[in-house]
Amino acid sequence: MTSSLPTIPTRPLRGTALSVTELGFGAASLGNLYRETSDAEAREAVDRAWARGIRYFDTAPHYGLGLSERRLGEALAAYPRDEYVLSTKVGRLLVPNEHPTGQDADFVVPDALRREWDFSRDGIRRSLEQSLERLGTDRIDILYAHDPDQFGERAAWEASETLTELRDAGVIGARGVGTNDAGQLAALFAADAIDVAMLAGRYTLLEQESAQPALDAALAHGKSIVAVAVFNSGLLATDRPAPDARYDYGPVPPALRERTIALAEICEVHGATLPQAAIAFPLQHPAVVNVTLGMRSGEQVDRNADLYAAEVPDSLWPALGKQNV
Repeated sequence: MTSSLPTIPTRPLRGTALSVTELGFGAASLGNLYRETSDAEAREAVDRAWARGIRYFDTAPHYGLGLSERRLGEALAAYPRDEYVLSTKVGRLLVPNEHPTGQDADFVVPDALRREWDFSRDGIRRSLEQSLERLGTDRIDILYAHDPDQFGERAAWEASETLTELRDAGVIGARGVGTNDAGQLAALFAADAIDVAMLAGRYTLLEQESAQPALDAALAHGKSIVAVAVFNSGLLATDRPAPDARYDYGPVPPALRERTIALAEICEVHGATLPQAAIAFPLQHPAVVNVTLGMRSGEQVDRNADLYAAEVPDSLWPALGKQNV
């Protein structure tokens, strides 16, 4: 890394030897999420992220049935492996699809493969081996159990045993859970079952209550949280809520839209925008080490990096607090 490149501050992943940049690159769109992304766009996005100082990259087999991992690995091959942190996920094992229809549901890719829930020791090890091959690397820095709560109450605990085994053997650098549900995180942190949680949509300008036990436990036990989906599916992604904005992947209730407009107005009074505040807010909490955003193109990378870098005045947070945020 040359000194002429911009830098983004890093924060240590507590209890591990890893540090991550405060802004991360989420690679779901490299798997053709909802619409096609070209190989050139994918490469440009990663190259631009590197140029802007981003050094944490996250992907998963789920994203485009492996396409995201392949594209991310090909792009990152141009950069020194010791200069970035790479995470992927386990729990959705990719297996041959006996009944393909031609295209996957949420990703614009052929469905020759299908996802099979598997948080067993064998399933996790097989998934990791496949991910290493697709990514073209010899190690994963952070390995997350992906949405274990969607499979079963004990899935995260079962996965954590194998993740701990892999970490202790030096195969991975840190164990984690990636989830939309904060319910089990406090207990997982307290039991030293995981090092980090990637928490989607539960600690944002619009929602904090369900995440509070996890945040408290992370601090108490020396663990970390990576905040994702901080725009709550798009509602917080623009200066004012767009007419077609969504919240948690669904329609926006009228009362929530009005509340969001009120937040936007407070941001404007304090010289900030809603998306700037949405990115900066989670990083105010000492348990949060990173905000990772989805990035499809070089243009999106620049927008996200500019939003992150914007000065958000300290006076904004107590003003937002008065609105029960």
